[in-house]
Amino acid sequence: MFTTARSGDILRPMIAIRPMTEADLDAVLTIERDCFPRPWNRDHFLAELASPRAAAVVAVTEAGAIAGYLCLSVLLDEAEILDVAVLPTMQRSGIGALLLSWACREAAVRGAAVLRLEVRATSLPARALYERFGFVGAGLRKGYYEQGIDAVVMEKTLSEEDGAACSSRQ
Repeated sequence: MFTTARSGDILRPMIAIRPMTEADLDAVLTIERDCFPRPWNRDHFLAELASPRAAAVVAVTEAGAIAGYLCLSVLLDEAEILDVAVLPTMQRSGIGALLLSWACREAAVRGAAVLRLEVRATSLPARALYERFGFVGAGLRKGYYEQGIDAVVMEKTLSEEDGAACSSRQ
C-alpha cells in the first residue's frame, strides 16, 4: 500500500509501510548507524522480529528503497516505540509522521491504552513531531544517552479513534 503526503505545494514521496523482514536488516542497520551514536545491532532487530509482542515495520519508497523503520512493543495495555529512524536524506519529508501514525493505530488496535517513547532532550525536531501527535512529557531520565544527554519520556493516551486513524495536529 502506497500513500502520498502533501504539505502545501510540496508533494512528498510515495511510501509504503510494510512489516520488516530479516532481508531488510542490512538497509535498516545502515539507517540505524547513520542516525544514532549507539546504534542497535542485528541481534536487537532479530529479537524484535521474533517477539510475539513486537511489531516492526519499514517505510519503503516506490523504487523499493527502505527510507525508515519503527519497532513497537505492546504488552497488555501499554505500548512503547522502542526504535524509530528515517534515512537522514529523507528526514522532514513526512516519513516519520507516517511511521508514527502507523504506531498509534497498531498500538490501539492491539488494545494499548497508552503509547510511550523516549527521545533525546536535544532532539527538538523529533520532540515537535511527537507533540503534534498529542504526546506529552511524562518524565526525564537524566544522563540516559551518550555524553550525558537526558531522555525525555513522552506518552500519548490512546482512544478508540486512534484505532481507526491517528493523525497529527497540524
